[in-house]
Amino acid sequence: MKNEEKQYDPGLYLIPTPIGNLEDMTIRALRLLSVAEIIACEDTRVTGQLLKQYSITPQKLYSCREHNEKSVSEYLCTEVLSGKRVCYVSDAGTPGISDPGMILIQTAINLNIPYHVLPGATAIIPALIQSGFANDDWCFMGFPPHKKGRESFIQSVSQRHTVIVLYESPYRIMDLLEAFQQNDFLKKRRLYVVREITKKFEQSFRGTPQEILQNMSDHQTKGEFVLVIDKENE
Repeated sequence: MKNEEKQYDPGLYLIPTPIGNLEDMTIRALRLLSVAEIIACEDTRVTGQLLKQYSITPQKLYSCREHNEKSVSEYLCTEVLSGKRVCYVSDAGTPGISDPGMILIQTAINLNIPYHVLPGATAIIPALIQSGFANDDWCFMGFPPHKKGRESFIQSVSQRHTVIVLYESPYRIMDLLEAFQQNDFLKKRRLYVVREITKKFEQSFRGTPQEILQNMSDHQTKGEFVLVIDKENE
C-alpha cells in the first residue's frame, strides 16, 4: 500500500466504472480508489457496492450529483489543493459522458487544479464497433430530451448525415423508435440497438425503425439502450 501511495500524486482523478460487468474495472482505477483520501460519487450506495466487491474501504465517501455538483466540486478542488488524492466516479461509465463530472472538470481548470481522466468503460465505443457501421465519421448526441425539445432533437438527428450514437432509457425507447418511423429521413436508415451492454442479458436488434419495433417486445425494454444510426444512404 505504501508504494502505491507514493506512485500517485495528490490530484483529482476521474475514474470510469463498469457499465454492467464488474470485472471491467482497471488495475490502475482500483489502486487509486484504494489510496484516495476522498472518493466522490453519484450515489454512495451504488459506489459502496462496487468498493465492497473489491474489498476497498473508503476513507471518506461523498455524494456529488447533479443538484449539488457545483458546491461539492469547489470543496473537492479545495481538498486537492491541501494535498489530497480525490477520486470521482459515476454510477456506471465514464464521468462527464451523460453523467455528472463536467462541472468538476471545469472547476479544476478554473482553479488550476491538477486532474487526470482515466480511460475505461463507456457504452458508446462498444456499441459503435458492434454495429458494424463505418466509423470514420460519427457523432455522439447523448440522451434525447424527455419532453421539451424532444421533437426538435429528433429533427436535428434526421439532418445529420454521419453515423450517430444515442442513449435512451427503457421508458422511452419505443416512443423514440416510433418517432424515427414517422420521420421521412430516419425511417429509411439502418439502426443497431443494444440493451444491457456487457451484462448477462445483453441483447441487440438490427434493421429499420419499423423492423426493430416489430421484433422488440415489451419485456425486452429493460435496461438502458444505445442506438447507433447508420449514415444516410447516398
